[in-house]
Amino acid sequence: MSRSAMKLLSTATVRTIHGGGEFRQGFFALGARNLSSTVSAVREKPQTEPGSGSGSAAGHRSFEGGDKSVVSYWGVAPVKLTKEDGTEWKWSCFKPSETYKADVSIDLGKHHVPGVWTDKVAYWGVKMLRLPTDIFFKRRFEMRAMMLETVAAVPGMVGGMLLHCKSLRRFEHSGGWIRALLEEAENERMHLMTFMEVAKPRWYERALVFAVQGIFWNLYFVAYVISPKVAHRVVGYLEEEAVHSYNEFIKEIDSGNIPNVPAPAIAIDYWRLPPDSTLRDVVMVVRADEAHHRDVNHYASDIHYQGLQLKEFPAPLGYH
Repeated sequence: MSRSAMKLLSTATVRTIHGGGEFRQGFFALGARNLSSTVSAVREKPQTEPGSGSGSAAGHRSFEGGDKSVVSYWGVAPVKLTKEDGTEWKWSCFKPSETYKADVSIDLGKHHVPGVWTDKVAYWGVKMLRLPTDIFFKRRFEMRAMMLETVAAVPGMVGGMLLHCKSLRRFEHSGGWIRALLEEAENERMHLMTFMEVAKPRWYERALVFAVQGIFWNLYFVAYVISPKVAHRVVGYLEEEAVHSYNEFIKEIDSGNIPNVPAPAIAIDYWRLPPDSTLRDVVMVVRADEAHHRDVNHYASDIHYQGLQLKEFPAPLGYH
């Protein structure tokens, strides 16, 4: 045991003896066990180079200005991931198994015609939400996409969280809908991470995102608690508007108003795009994702409108 550890243990011993009582022996034993574990994890220096993958030293990272180190997952070496061609996988936010090729053949023109009054409220409510976006961003579609994705990633997380809690309360399965909605939220977040490589938001645009997300999260949470069928219908119409926005985005690229720059590296890996892909290719796969989200949420709303529960119908997992 190192001198530092002995000093810590001796301090613990003195404090225990001075405190007195019948529990001092047990306390000392517990303190010694915990401290020995902590000291060995914090004070030991790695035996090998970081990331070498050999032994418990793999995954160590030294702090600046000190000799302390952090062990990845308490001594478990991080797994080294590679692409299909054997090159190193550089993304920590998603794995190669989570990538996919978007189904761009999906029908982009599908529209759920509002029938009952709740559908009409959802439809016109979404139309009203679009007006301030049109006024603020105008034809800056890269910034419009960034704002859209910060909002679009909220419903799946809120719905998945509420279904998760419901499953726990009722001791029942969700039919896969928890995972489906969380997959949707993660997919929308990856859209945002991609467009952040293209758009560089100003400080007031970031402030707007902060405000809009805070308001929308709370409104959607309340809406989902009151009526999941209306909440899913709102998302279905939001995704219809997203498809329309990306249609306009592609038109602007084709007309030369927006430069068709090379696709960000994260997009190439996430959607398994060819290395020479461009921004237009990225917008096309994102648009296809939004069309899938549109269909899933309208489908979920239809289930509720029939007086049924989502768990009665298998969730469309992996529908990308």
